[in-house]
Amino acid sequence: MPQENLFLNVAETFASIQGESTHAGRLCFFIRLAGCNLACSYCDTCYAQAENSGKDRSIAELVAEVKASNIKLVEITGGEPALQKNTPALAQALLDEGFEVLMETNGSVRLDLFPAELKKIIDVKLPSSEMHEANDIVNYRFLRPGDELKFVAGSLDDLEYAYSWIKRWELEDKNVPLIFSAVFGMIEPAQIVEWLLKRNIRNSRMQLQMHKFIWNPEKRGV
Repeated sequence: MPQENLFLNVAETFASIQGESTHAGRLCFFIRLAGCNLACSYCDTCYAQAENSGKDRSIAELVAEVKASNIKLVEITGGEPALQKNTPALAQALLDEGFEVLMETNGSVRLDLFPAELKKIIDVKLPSSEMHEANDIVNYRFLRPGDELKFVAGSLDDLEYAYSWIKRWELEDKNVPLIFSAVFGMIEPAQIVEWLLKRNIRNSRMQLQMHKFIWNPEKRGV
């Protein structure tokens, strides 16, 4: 089907820097899709949670907007982008145009229909999110080089849960970065660093949400 006839419900698009992941600091064009199946306690994009809370836009229109930005890194995010049936087609269209494409996902939706070249950043939910029972372990079968697993911790209990989860599913052996960060304002980043030194998890990496230090944490679209 032509791209002009394939639509997604889009909460917002904007150009900024990538604030998280191993790509932090890079210029990035963001496509935030509307609709999420979870309700994390610390969600900072509640405005994108409701289904159809954005505007319907065609894949052709979105690709044209990305091309006009002259930015080569694109992130598809949400909400939960994997919920919309045309998201794999959007990812493929961007890849076909030569863009490097990331997708931030909450890890509760099967990801096997997405292009192999798409770089998936899977958020492993921890107890303070109140959504940790939604983690779909099947997605660990689809991990490829370029993918990442993210653990957003709000407490030391969260970190211990993450450690047990990593060991249980042998995530150190998946050869993908295991990225740890703090729920903003809930735990001191230094506590996570001290914990990482104690646990010495292979492939682990500490990050800060860079954009929340540059701009007001409540600011949208930057």
